[in-house]
Amino acid sequence: MFKIIGSLNYLFVVFLNAFTDLGHKIIIQNTVFKVYDGSTQIVLTAIVNALILFPFILVFSPSGFLADRFPKNKIMEYAALFAVFITLGITYAYYHGHFFLAFSLTFVLALQSAIYGPAKYGYIKELFWEKYISAANGAVQAVTTVSILGGIIFYTVLFEGMYSSDLINEDAILEAIAPIGWLLVGSSVIEWFLASKLPNKMQALSQKRFRMRKYLSGFYLVKNLKTVTRKKEIFEAIIALGLFWSISQVVLAIFGEYAKSELGITNTIYVQGAMALAGIGIVIGSIAAAKLSKYYINLGLSVIGAVGITLLVFLIPFIDSFGLIAMTFTFFGLLSGFILVPLNANIQHLASKIHLGTIIAANNFIQNIFMFSFLVLTTIFAFFGMNAELLFYLMGVVGIYLSVILFKRYYVDAFWSLMGLLGALRHKYIYHGLENISDDKAVLLLGNHVSWLDWIMLQLPLRRRINYMMDKEIYHWPIFHAFFKKGEAIPLSPRAFKDAFSEAHKRLLSGRIVGIFPEGEISKTGELGVFKKGYELIEKDYDGVIVPFYINSGIFGSSFSKYKPKNAKLNLFKRRVVHIYFGEPIAKETSSDTLREIIENMREKYETKQA
Repeated sequence: MFKIIGSLNYLFVVFLNAFTDLGHKIIIQNTVFKVYDGSTQIVLTAIVNALILFPFILVFSPSGFLADRFPKNKIMEYAALFAVFITLGITYAYYHGHFFLAFSLTFVLALQSAIYGPAKYGYIKELFWEKYISAANGAVQAVTTVSILGGIIFYTVLFEGMYSSDLINEDAILEAIAPIGWLLVGSSVIEWFLASKLPNKMQALSQKRFRMRKYLSGFYLVKNLKTVTRKKEIFEAIIALGLFWSISQVVLAIFGEYAKSELGITNTIYVQGAMALAGIGIVIGSIAAAKLSKYYINLGLSVIGAVGITLLVFLIPFIDSFGLIAMTFTFFGLLSGFILVPLNANIQHLASKIHLGTIIAANNFIQNIFMFSFLVLTTIFAFFGMNAELLFYLMGVVGIYLSVILFKRYYVDAFWSLMGLLGALRHKYIYHGLENISDDKAVLLLGNHVSWLDWIMLQLPLRRRINYMMDKEIYHWPIFHAFFKKGEAIPLSPRAFKDAFSEAHKRLLSGRIVGIFPEGEISKTGELGVFKKGYELIEKDYDGVIVPFYINSGIFGSSFSKYKPKNAKLNLFKRRVVHIYFGEPIAKETSSDTLREIIENMREKYETKQA
């Protein structure tokens, strides 16, 4: 991915854009933190955040139009140039102690970002293609978070170094820290230079025209929202992201007051540092989400992330140790990466190229409507005396709702994501021949059976779901039966085996993948057993093929395997490496004896190769 021309340049631009925006916000927030306490502090912090959010609501239609009408690299270049002039104005406000002016320019700097945003994120799909869309989103999220994390620490340390306790008001504080403004200017200049070097990936200019009258009348707003709601999955993902960012914004807005009143912390380095740890978590979570989306967009991670952050938000009011708070914020960030990467990648994947900018702008618009509304409510609640602890509980309730809407759509994906995460703790699965699995035709998967985890190992790299044939007694196990039924497994028994193979035939006729272990049981010797002929009863009139598979001996000796090799050493700290091979498609008429011979040949070839 990083060999693509312009990829590193683009990531540096993303880094500097967030670093500059965050730097000024931190200066203003820290100034408010030093001067005000209690509900006033919460209200002013919420207003700062609202000033950053409101421009994304205001320029929804224009920013989407620009991203669809003109080359996205040029929009980033001119927006970065605009930031140079804004940061010069901010630096002027610092040196002359004009707090109100600096406070107001927060809005102008956010306006630049709002125009910039759809082009910046829409450029991902153009530059990295569908092939790397999950990995690119993971990289962008990680780089953005590192930038935010670095900005929080960097600007807070500078602020504390220049701050003196005898500074009694906002204007005096700004004058004392004024040289920081030149760092904002310098970052903007470098960002502008790098943005000017980005390649143009727009294949043809759009002929769209922007009519101010339609914008002011709300015509574009209604039209663009209809474009977004046309695909229900895109709209639901945007709503989910809006709820997530709302929870995050409120938690960050109230944590300063909570740290001061409940934990007795007054140093901004500790306060901002704890929240910055969420950034470290997001980096880890984004990289992990990208890695777990190696084969397809792993949307089940979003469910795991939503449930996790909900539990953490409820937990925070019960923690009175700063160390545990710091750890909690780190895990909050990690789980946030599980939400952000797959949902953003899926929005970009499902959006058509002609409407990509509009949909990303709508994503920003709706998310910021949510965040703005939540911050207004936070301000109102704080004004009437509601403390931070109660606000944490309210955000926990919102988290429950977020978890429910994601679970309803992605509960199957969530199950497989959880299986993948649990499997990764002890095993490393390496897949070969995935290109032999058709994206649309029926596939009858047939191969060896070495452990209780085979069905998981085979499914993890495939976006299409495997309909497994399994023993009827196991199919009806208490508790597990509901999962097997939801997974559309096919129960098999000696008395009704014809019905089972008839059902398998129906699934294949509808273009699905059916998985069968012809040995009928897990190997107890490490050798291939006799292949039963049952699958030969399936009628051959479906449009598809047989794909043989072979799972190597890496799992032998584990608690999930029945075969325990002699002299096998147990190592609790070493992950087992298991290779799974998908062979070239073979004819539907292939007999069980021929199939066994093919898989035996695969075994000899690949076991020798691995040895």
